[in-house]
Amino acid sequence: MKQHLKVLLFLFMLTSFPTMYSQKKEPTASDSLFAKYLKPEKSVTEGTVTVEGKSIDYKAIAGTMVLKNDMEKPTISMSYTAYFKEGLKDASKRPITFIYNGGPGSATIWLHMGAWGPQRVFLKDTSRTKAPYKTVNNDYSLLDVSDLVFIDAPGTGFGKIITEDMGGAGEKKDFYGTDQDAKAFTDFITKFISEFDRWNSPKYLFGESYGTYRSAVVAKNLQEKNISLNGVILLSQLLSWDNMTELASENPGNDKPFQLILPSFAATAWYHHKLPNRPEKLEPFLKEVENFALTDYALALNQGSDISEATFNATAQKLHEYTGLPVDFIKKANLRVNGPQFEKALLGDTNEITGRLDSRFKGESSNPLGETPAYDPMDSYIDAAFTSAYNNYTRTQLNFGKDREYNVFGNVHPWEMNRKEGYVGFPNAMNDLAEAMVYNPDLKVMLNMGYFDLGTPYFEGIYEMKHLPMPNSLQKNIEYQTYMSGHMVYLHPESLKLLHDNVAAFIKATH
Repeated sequence: MKQHLKVLLFLFMLTSFPTMYSQKKEPTASDSLFAKYLKPEKSVTEGTVTVEGKSIDYKAIAGTMVLKNDMEKPTISMSYTAYFKEGLKDASKRPITFIYNGGPGSATIWLHMGAWGPQRVFLKDTSRTKAPYKTVNNDYSLLDVSDLVFIDAPGTGFGKIITEDMGGAGEKKDFYGTDQDAKAFTDFITKFISEFDRWNSPKYLFGESYGTYRSAVVAKNLQEKNISLNGVILLSQLLSWDNMTELASENPGNDKPFQLILPSFAATAWYHHKLPNRPEKLEPFLKEVENFALTDYALALNQGSDISEATFNATAQKLHEYTGLPVDFIKKANLRVNGPQFEKALLGDTNEITGRLDSRFKGESSNPLGETPAYDPMDSYIDAAFTSAYNNYTRTQLNFGKDREYNVFGNVHPWEMNRKEGYVGFPNAMNDLAEAMVYNPDLKVMLNMGYFDLGTPYFEGIYEMKHLPMPNSLQKNIEYQTYMSGHMVYLHPESLKLLHDNVAAFIKATH
């Protein structure tokens, strides 16, 4: 009986844990589960887009590119979509722009289907849309001045980290971190310009949100590979994470985030008609608020507990005039209201909240007694439309991805925020961009910011640029543009046209 039980136990262990008693089978490229990740794939189609009245024929390539380590073992498959203008005598000299969103952990459907691709998702600005969603000709695609490469970040899109059990040598820690992520994009761009013969093309980076932080590091990385850029185009910038009010409680003693977000609070209150004395025009009003933020408000905050009662009360009253928030609320916050608190409080009398990334949007509060919002109303308006429209577009028009899942947001945690040796404190990429500009004094940088962005406030981006650790003479290489929109400037139709015209002019002027 005991022997019989031993046999049964052995059989159970053999079937339950076969790797304990059988030789491990290494996957191969022929294995159907992994073949599509172990080698690059692509689908080539053709199309036509009309940009501001001009018809442009293009070739589209949707696919994946496989990166390898020093031992030539595959580590990651990254998905991309590239658009090339047809009918050129020498395509190798045409500008090419590498485009990506941020997160970290976001795919690039937002810039692809909202801003620069030949087709964009149909939206009604701050009004809701519902299924069936559709795409329309993008009158403001950037294809009129540049070929375009939309790159999905590691862990997103159709790509995948190729781990050992898939026949590769990739690990999450190789890609989920500031420097690791930047290296992947640097390697992708280097491989792309070789594969598609674009070494001699004028080259541009276009990053949004965390993509601006990535661009600063990638610009420096490419420079170290002797790959020169003509321009770095930034949308909704954040280069220094200690400038975020959401992190202020983790970084006590730093009052700068409250100063830099104040003009965006004022713009939001102006938009929603919450100012006690609302001016007719926004921009002159914002100049006044910006000056207050860097002068009287900064002086008041810098005094800390030594601030006098008179100064404290006068500052609270001024903040009420600029934000529309009740004076008592401002005093309880000790003159320091963070972004989420503002989003919750501004429309609190109607039990509504504003958007974070675009405060023009608003929605019902799901936690009326809470201090901060439970969600971003902007997301509730656009996420389904972008996701559905892109998945349909790539499968039916680009003929790619029918056997894959497209990850709009990747699970990129834990993310290694610490930089390489020599960096301390909160993540900061200002040194990287400054070094790229110093090494290449012909490099031009363009900053685009929306007034109604509470995630990466426009004045914070401007402040960072004006404090880059580089000679002041290089400040002339930076161009500033602001828009009557939010974080995703292109959601506002009039701002999309203006964004296109400004970026197109920047590219034309820099090659």
